[in-house]
Amino acid sequence: MAGLRNFFLVLSSIAVAVALIELGGQQSGLVATVADVQGVPVTVLQKSNHAPAPAVVIAHGFSGSQQLMAPLATTLAQNGYVAVTFDFSGHGRNARPLSGGIGDAAKSTEVLVADVDRVVAYARALAGADGRVALAGHSMATDVIVRAARRDPLIAAVVALSFFARDVTPESPKNLLIVDGAWESQRLIDVGADVVSATAGGPAQPGVTYGDVARGAGRRLALARGAEHIGVLYSYDAHAETLAWLNAVFGRSEAGYIDRRGLWLALLFGGLIALARPLAALLPALAPAPLGAALPWRRLAPRAIAPALLTPLLLWKAPTDFMPILLGDYLTAHLGLYGLLTAAGIWATRVSLPVAPARLWPAVACSIAVAAYYTLALGVPLDAYVVSFAPTMRRLTLLPVIFAGCAAYFLADEWLTRGQGAARGGYAFSKFCFVASLALAVALNPRRLFFLVIISVVVVILLAVYGLVGHWVYARTRDPLPGALGAAFGLAWAIAVCFPIVD
Repeated sequence: MAGLRNFFLVLSSIAVAVALIELGGQQSGLVATVADVQGVPVTVLQKSNHAPAPAVVIAHGFSGSQQLMAPLATTLAQNGYVAVTFDFSGHGRNARPLSGGIGDAAKSTEVLVADVDRVVAYARALAGADGRVALAGHSMATDVIVRAARRDPLIAAVVALSFFARDVTPESPKNLLIVDGAWESQRLIDVGADVVSATAGGPAQPGVTYGDVARGAGRRLALARGAEHIGVLYSYDAHAETLAWLNAVFGRSEAGYIDRRGLWLALLFGGLIALARPLAALLPALAPAPLGAALPWRRLAPRAIAPALLTPLLLWKAPTDFMPILLGDYLTAHLGLYGLLTAAGIWATRVSLPVAPARLWPAVACSIAVAAYYTLALGVPLDAYVVSFAPTMRRLTLLPVIFAGCAAYFLADEWLTRGQGAARGGYAFSKFCFVASLALAVALNPRRLFFLVIISVVVVILLAVYGLVGHWVYARTRDPLPGALGAAFGLAWAIAVCFPIVD
């Protein structure tokens, strides 16, 4: 066993080292400048000693931040453009709350458009820019940048990734490229196709340019192969289409570099997750035998299904806007109630619930170690390469409440699915039930919870990581507590730092 652990340790460390070296080279030859534009955090990426060039203002989607748009910014900057990314109000490191939230869409949209206006004015005045500006955006931002471009006739082009804006005419905004992932929902793809079809005069074909680009009336729909809603940001096709479109609009020919960090990010986080296996072996055994409810399938299944059905129904009409964090308040309530219902189901089996672990302080120390792994070992590279993971002070104040909801869920779920003789596959089944519960919640209240659909892939990935690492931790400690509390803190942190802050 020691030899296998050492093999995992060496192989994982090599994977992490190679990935970090490759990621560090993505921006070779570029200069990054950080600025604060009337409260909006901005990063400018451009080649050093390069002739003045058009600026491209790049906007992230819901719950994102400017790190998420760094791959596209790097592609454009390496090809001579001045790439400008920023954090919307309520997102990332932007301390200004997003006024209006979902309840007042007109107000919140105006706040977001005003952010774009500020950054565009800043981009036009940059020393390395030539005064010409294009906009690019993802998901939620596609509607925002379309509105900003329609009221600013000097915007030369718009690139919309995962498009769902509808405020479009055949000539406004100017030169619109729509790029959807080929694996996105057909409904979303059809929205972009309808917009381009209005210019085509019939059903638009992906990969065909319609209208007159020179006159500002160009329209094109492209599908990025093998990409879904998030993957489109790392897609070769999406980057190549964006670069070719902007070159056509601005009469430029510099091309060739396409950011390929998706592969290296997968290697980096795969290595970091694999490292958890040998690290878990360093934890102490906390119990002489595996702890947990140890339920067979016939007793586990109904106790996993009942909370999945009851939680969204009980919260359907309940007020859940008790925190100034969009969707984070609902998720906290959903997690907390789900955990309480699961605990009630365990209690009804006459299986005792744990009051305290047999070795309290060692269990607490193990829980802190697992939480540190999620928030530091994974969180630091996430913040550097994927999405803002460093909380503002206001976000930190919400962490205890969010953690309470997450802890209720993970503690109950871990106890339900663990134990000697527990149903094989029960853990995965309980997580499936939880995801299905969120889907039911969205179906009952689509207007408020729609964006949960957009981040569903992220939720599944997080639960898979927590499950895998939790399995290794439990196999060593034989106690559900460290894995549960570590995952609860990791998810609470993710919710606190990623979802928009509103007022």
